[in-house]
Amino acid sequence: MRKSLLAVTSVVLALATVTSAYTFYRLAGTGEKMTSAAGALVESLDAEQKKVMLYPYDSEQRLGWHFIPKDQRKGLQMKHMTEDQRKMTHALLQSALSEVGYNKTTEIISLEALLKHIQTKGPIRDTERYYVTIFGEPKADSRWGLSFEGHHLSLNFVVEGDKVVSSTPQFFATNPAEVKEQVLEGYPKGMEVLKAEEEVAFTLVNSLAKEQLEKAVIAEKCPAEIRNAGQPHPPQTAAEGIAWSNLNADQKATLKKLIETYVSAMPQDVAAKRYADLEAAGWDGIHFAWAGGFKDGIPHYYRVQGETFLIEFVNAQPDVSGNPANHIHCVWRDMRGDFALSAK
Repeated sequence: MRKSLLAVTSVVLALATVTSAYTFYRLAGTGEKMTSAAGALVESLDAEQKKVMLYPYDSEQRLGWHFIPKDQRKGLQMKHMTEDQRKMTHALLQSALSEVGYNKTTEIISLEALLKHIQTKGPIRDTERYYVTIFGEPKADSRWGLSFEGHHLSLNFVVEGDKVVSSTPQFFATNPAEVKEQVLEGYPKGMEVLKAEEEVAFTLVNSLAKEQLEKAVIAEKCPAEIRNAGQPHPPQTAAEGIAWSNLNADQKATLKKLIETYVSAMPQDVAAKRYADLEAAGWDGIHFAWAGGFKDGIPHYYRVQGETFLIEFVNAQPDVSGNPANHIHCVWRDMRGDFALSAK
């Protein structure tokens, strides 16, 4: 009898070991948690706030996104919420993001205070100038959308039941990319919110041999911006750069680490689904492309593209103090279609 129990236990453990990332995604409940958190926020709103935050699911505004400073945005500004509502908004963000993603989000928001301290003129800088928009009704039996957006942030989701069916565009940016000197308490010299997104890519491109670089480099000059910024879908152009199959084992591990840096902003179930889709499409279809310089302070750009996803990163602008190439924009997009819509 004991041997039989041990055998059954071994089989169960073995099955657990080979359980796919997709199964984990299906059983987990980020969508359910988001619906609960969004529902609580909606319930707290007064009539005027509801007019500002709530849109029909099929509103054209759902597909509008951007990360530049803007005088007006869709949704309810956090400044115009009660303290309890701001706490509910953070609870919603924590349900939608991993701890890593939530920390990046709050640190990017906090950089507005540093920009305000350094700048004497220019756009409004305000850590409460971030907007929440809900499309449709956040209920367990409906499909609904969420936008959280402001300067240097645009996070977009579609939830259906207990599943997050879309989590793109996922845009993060920082100015400065690295704090060069401490001028305000809480922002130490060397602070880098998006450090891994840059350092891992530098490690990869600087590991390439001459013949590999000839494939990877798509332009000597760095572009000024990511492509299709503010557009509903990413560019549908063919992947460029060096193919996965042309990398050695160490370089493949570095490229995986770079991809995981972006995926890890999402909760485990959403991240696992992204990874499962990527693997189902096949690693051989993934390409890494580079443009611009190969070290800090020189404008540089990279792109990682597979059948199901697109990463774009650009560090071309000076920071608020004038330090060259110290201002990062980076995005994860769905090549099949952002906002739970087909791009075809």
